[in-house]
Amino acid sequence: MGRFSEDELQAVVSRYEATRAAALTERDEQLRVFHAAGWRPVDLQRVTGYSRETIRQALRPEVRRATNINRRRTPPQPPADYRPYGDRKPYVVADTLTELRGPTCGTVTLPRHLDWSGQAEYNLNRTRLASMYKVVLTEAATVEDLHTWLDAGLLRRLWRTLWLPPQLRQRWEDAFPELAATRSDAA
Repeated sequence: MGRFSEDELQAVVSRYEATRAAALTERDEQLRVFHAAGWRPVDLQRVTGYSRETIRQALRPEVRRATNINRRRTPPQPPADYRPYGDRKPYVVADTLTELRGPTCGTVTLPRHLDWSGQAEYNLNRTRLASMYKVVLTEAATVEDLHTWLDAGLLRRLWRTLWLPPQLRQRWEDAFPELAATRSDAA
Protein backbone atom coordinates (compact mmCIF):
# COMPACT_ATOMS: atom_id res chain seq x y z
CA MET A 1 0.00 0.00 0.00
CA GLY A 2 2.90 2.30 0.90
CA ARG A 3 2.94 5.80 -0.50
CA PHE A 4 -0.30 5.65 -2.53
CA SER A 5 -3.75 6.11 -1.03
CA GLU A 6 -7.01 4.34 -1.86
CA ASP A 7 -8.36 7.66 -3.17
CA GLU A 8 -5.52 7.85 -5.69
CA LEU A 9 -6.23 4.31 -6.85
CA GLN A 10 -9.94 5.09 -7.18
CA ALA A 11 -9.03 8.18 -9.24
CA VAL A 12 -6.97 6.03 -11.64
CA VAL A 13 -9.88 3.63 -12.09
CA SER A 14 -12.37 6.47 -12.55
CA ARG A 15 -10.20 8.13 -15.22
CA TYR A 16 -9.86 4.79 -17.03
CA GLU A 17 -13.61 4.14 -16.96
CA ALA A 18 -14.38 7.67 -18.20
CA THR A 19 -11.81 7.37 -21.00
CA ARG A 20 -13.11 3.93 -21.93
CA ALA A 21 -16.72 5.12 -22.06
CA ALA A 22 -15.75 8.15 -24.18
CA ALA A 23 -13.75 5.95 -26.57
CA LEU A 24 -16.66 3.51 -26.89
CA THR A 25 -19.08 6.36 -27.63
CA GLU A 26 -16.72 7.85 -30.24
CA ARG A 27 -16.15 4.48 -31.91
CA ASP A 28 -19.88 3.77 -32.08
CA GLU A 29 -20.60 7.22 -33.53
CA GLN A 30 -17.96 6.71 -36.22
CA LEU A 31 -19.30 3.25 -37.09
CA ARG A 32 -22.77 4.77 -37.47
CA VAL A 33 -21.32 7.45 -39.81
CA PHE A 34 -19.73 4.74 -41.97
CA HIS A 35 -22.99 2.80 -41.96
CA ALA A 36 -24.96 5.90 -42.99
CA ALA A 37 -22.46 6.37 -45.84
CA GLY A 38 -23.39 2.96 -47.23
CA TRP A 39 -21.16 0.49 -45.41
CA ARG A 40 -23.06 -2.68 -44.67
CA PRO A 41 -22.74 -4.24 -41.18
CA VAL A 42 -20.99 -7.26 -42.70
CA ASP A 43 -18.37 -4.93 -44.26
CA LEU A 44 -17.86 -3.13 -40.94
CA GLN A 45 -17.43 -6.50 -39.29
CA ARG A 46 -14.94 -7.73 -41.91
CA VAL A 47 -12.75 -4.61 -41.79
CA THR A 48 -12.80 -3.99 -38.02
CA GLY A 49 -12.69 -7.61 -36.89
CA TYR A 50 -15.53 -6.92 -34.45
CA SER A 51 -18.22 -9.53 -33.89
CA ARG A 52 -21.63 -9.24 -35.50
CA GLU A 53 -23.12 -8.50 -32.07
CA THR A 54 -20.62 -5.68 -31.40
CA ILE A 55 -21.47 -4.05 -34.74
CA ARG A 56 -25.20 -4.47 -34.05
CA GLN A 57 -24.87 -2.81 -30.65
CA ALA A 58 -22.73 0.00 -32.09
CA LEU A 59 -25.28 0.75 -34.81
CA ARG A 60 -28.24 0.55 -32.43
CA PRO A 61 -27.34 1.98 -28.99
CA GLU A 62 -30.75 0.99 -27.59
CA VAL A 63 -29.77 -2.65 -28.15
CA ARG A 64 -26.59 -2.17 -26.06
CA ARG A 65 -28.54 -0.48 -23.28
CA ALA A 66 -31.14 -3.27 -23.21
CA THR A 67 -28.43 -5.93 -23.28
CA ASN A 68 -26.49 -4.32 -20.44
CA ILE A 69 -29.63 -3.84 -18.33
CA ASN A 70 -30.58 -7.49 -18.80
CA ARG A 71 -27.06 -8.65 -17.92
CA ARG A 72 -27.19 -6.77 -14.64
CA ARG A 73 -30.73 -7.85 -13.84
CA THR A 74 -30.56 -11.61 -14.36
CA PRO A 75 -27.42 -13.60 -13.78
CA PRO A 76 -27.16 -16.65 -16.02
CA GLN A 77 -28.91 -19.69 -14.61
CA PRO A 78 -28.55 -23.28 -15.73
CA PRO A 79 -31.70 -25.03 -16.98
CA ALA A 80 -33.96 -26.47 -14.27
CA ASP A 81 -33.05 -30.04 -15.26
CA TYR A 82 -29.29 -29.35 -15.29
CA ARG A 83 -27.04 -31.90 -13.58
CA PRO A 84 -23.26 -31.40 -13.28
CA TYR A 85 -21.15 -33.51 -15.60
CA GLY A 86 -19.85 -35.67 -12.75
CA ASP A 87 -23.42 -36.66 -11.88
CA ARG A 88 -24.18 -37.58 -15.52
CA LYS A 89 -20.96 -39.39 -16.43
CA PRO A 90 -21.47 -43.15 -16.39
CA TYR A 91 -18.55 -44.20 -14.19
CA VAL A 92 -17.92 -47.94 -14.18
CA VAL A 93 -17.46 -49.72 -10.85
CA ALA A 94 -16.13 -53.25 -10.49
CA ASP A 95 -18.41 -55.97 -9.13
CA THR A 96 -15.65 -57.26 -6.87
CA LEU A 97 -12.10 -56.23 -6.10
CA THR A 98 -10.78 -59.77 -6.33
CA GLU A 99 -11.23 -59.76 -10.11
CA LEU A 100 -8.90 -56.77 -10.49
CA ARG A 101 -5.73 -58.53 -11.61
CA GLY A 102 -4.06 -56.01 -13.87
CA PRO A 103 -0.32 -55.47 -14.27
CA THR A 104 1.70 -54.50 -11.19
CA CYS A 105 5.12 -53.82 -12.70
CA GLY A 106 6.81 -53.00 -15.96
CA THR A 107 5.62 -50.59 -18.61
CA VAL A 108 2.10 -50.62 -20.01
CA THR A 109 0.45 -48.69 -22.81
CA LEU A 110 -3.22 -47.98 -22.30
CA PRO A 111 -5.53 -48.27 -25.30
CA ARG A 112 -6.69 -45.07 -26.95
CA HIS A 113 -10.25 -45.31 -25.57
CA LEU A 114 -8.78 -44.98 -22.06
CA ASP A 115 -5.94 -42.55 -22.69
CA TRP A 116 -5.91 -40.39 -25.80
CA SER A 117 -3.36 -37.92 -24.38
CA GLY A 118 -0.49 -39.13 -26.54
CA GLN A 119 1.35 -40.18 -23.36
CA ALA A 120 -0.47 -43.44 -22.75
CA GLU A 121 2.68 -45.31 -21.72
CA TYR A 122 3.07 -45.82 -17.98
CA ASN A 123 6.02 -47.23 -16.07
CA LEU A 124 4.40 -48.97 -13.12
CA ASN A 125 7.68 -48.99 -11.20
CA ARG A 126 7.72 -45.19 -11.16
CA THR A 127 5.57 -42.24 -10.19
CA ARG A 128 3.10 -42.49 -13.11
CA LEU A 129 1.36 -45.44 -11.46
CA ALA A 130 -1.17 -43.21 -9.68
CA SER A 131 -1.76 -41.29 -12.92
CA MET A 132 -2.55 -44.51 -14.74
CA TYR A 133 -4.98 -45.62 -12.04
CA LYS A 134 -6.76 -42.25 -12.17
CA VAL A 135 -7.07 -42.46 -15.96
CA VAL A 136 -8.41 -46.01 -15.88
CA LEU A 137 -10.89 -45.29 -13.09
CA THR A 138 -12.26 -42.16 -14.74
CA GLU A 139 -12.28 -43.38 -18.34
CA ALA A 140 -13.14 -47.09 -18.11
CA ALA A 141 -16.03 -47.94 -20.39
CA THR A 142 -16.51 -51.50 -19.20
CA VAL A 143 -15.80 -53.66 -16.17
CA GLU A 144 -13.34 -55.56 -18.39
CA ASP A 145 -11.25 -52.36 -18.65
CA LEU A 146 -11.01 -52.34 -14.87
CA HIS A 147 -10.13 -56.05 -14.69
CA THR A 148 -7.46 -55.66 -17.38
CA TRP A 149 -5.66 -52.58 -16.05
CA LEU A 150 -6.19 -52.40 -12.27
CA ASP A 151 -4.81 -54.58 -9.48
CA ALA A 152 -6.79 -54.85 -6.23
CA GLY A 153 -3.73 -54.60 -3.98
CA LEU A 154 -2.33 -51.56 -5.74
CA LEU A 155 -5.76 -49.95 -5.81
CA ARG A 156 -6.11 -50.33 -2.03
CA ARG A 157 -2.60 -48.94 -1.51
CA LEU A 158 -3.13 -45.95 -3.82
CA TRP A 159 -6.78 -45.20 -3.04
CA ARG A 160 -6.31 -42.47 -0.44
CA THR A 161 -3.81 -40.58 -2.62
CA LEU A 162 -5.72 -40.74 -5.92
CA TRP A 163 -7.18 -37.46 -7.07
CA LEU A 164 -10.61 -38.54 -8.33
CA PRO A 165 -13.91 -36.84 -9.11
CA PRO A 166 -16.03 -36.93 -5.92
CA GLN A 167 -18.88 -38.77 -7.65
CA LEU A 168 -16.53 -41.53 -8.81
CA ARG A 169 -14.88 -41.84 -5.41
CA GLN A 170 -18.29 -42.04 -3.71
CA ARG A 171 -19.54 -44.78 -6.04
CA TRP A 172 -16.45 -46.90 -5.45
CA GLU A 173 -16.52 -46.35 -1.67
CA ASP A 174 -20.23 -47.21 -1.54
CA ALA A 175 -19.47 -50.48 -3.35
CA PHE A 176 -16.29 -51.19 -1.38
CA PRO A 177 -16.31 -49.76 2.16
CA GLU A 178 -12.77 -51.06 2.70
CA LEU A 179 -11.56 -48.36 0.27
CA ALA A 180 -13.24 -45.66 2.35
CA ALA A 181 -11.58 -47.17 5.43
CA THR A 182 -8.13 -46.66 3.88
CA ARG A 183 -8.85 -42.93 3.67
CA SER A 184 -10.03 -42.65 7.27
CA ASP A 185 -7.10 -44.76 8.53
CA ALA A 186 -4.70 -42.27 7.00
CA ALA A 187 -6.36 -39.27 8.64
